[in-house]
Amino acid sequence: MNQQQLQQVTQGKGFIAALDQSGGSTPKALKLYGIEESAYSGDAQMFDLVHAMRSRIVTSPAFNGQRVIGAILFEMTMDRQFDGQDAADYLWKTKQVVPFLKVDKGLADEANGVQLMKPMPELNALLARAAAKGIFGTKMRSVINAANAQGIDAVVAQQFEVGKQILAAGLMPIIEPEVNIKAADKVEIEALLKAAILQQLDALTGDQKVMLKLTIPTVAGFYGELVKHPRVVRVVALSGGYSRDDSNALLAKNPGVIASFSRALTEGLTAQQSDAEFNGALDQAIESIYQASIAG
Repeated sequence: MNQQQLQQVTQGKGFIAALDQSGGSTPKALKLYGIEESAYSGDAQMFDLVHAMRSRIVTSPAFNGQRVIGAILFEMTMDRQFDGQDAADYLWKTKQVVPFLKVDKGLADEANGVQLMKPMPELNALLARAAAKGIFGTKMRSVINAANAQGIDAVVAQQFEVGKQILAAGLMPIIEPEVNIKAADKVEIEALLKAAILQQLDALTGDQKVMLKLTIPTVAGFYGELVKHPRVVRVVALSGGYSRDDSNALLAKNPGVIASFSRALTEGLTAQQSDAEFNGALDQAIESIYQASIAG
């Protein structure tokens, strides 16, 4: 594991950009960026367009390691280039931004109020490829929709089981059990989730440490124990459908938690903007998320 990258992720001031929209969420991301589905046909064109959007973001002067400490990539992005360099190399060597990779294959059908991750039979091969490409860590997402203790325990157990596989490959896992922000019993979910995560953290051995990516809790500061836990490198927050302003306002009430926003980061950016307009809008977005991340 790259020690400079570990230091940046552990102590760096700023946030992690989530640039890992995958097949299902790409048309929505492009539409928000001002590109309608009628403007392209087939997956190849769609992924070319979203790569162009991501390239425009990461090559912007506003995007660098002074405020963006890391970026999460989609597998196809890892295999492409930014400005003539392999994506992970460009992020770290040119921008001093630590590269992460989304490794999950999507969500299984809901059971017990949760959606587990689909099986990942080729994970070891992907992790080896990621390490060779200069990727520092990974991210994988499950979803919790209801305060069902059995379901929540299953989500957390699966996340940590795969997390240990990722650690064994020499990479840093970001464990992401997302709580649906529309869940009627969100407070109860978060209490069960924190207890399940603490139990798994306390069972880690040797020098095993993980990162956590969590929905911003309803009760401000609720994840303080996780922020301080010796097995946790960093707690980051997803925007989960909140607007950027709402995400920032809620995040700022949670000391020690930094952003890992996707839609809230790209909100207001469009393909139609001139480079000056785009870079200005991105600079404002990055600054607002940076300030929310260092608050408290």
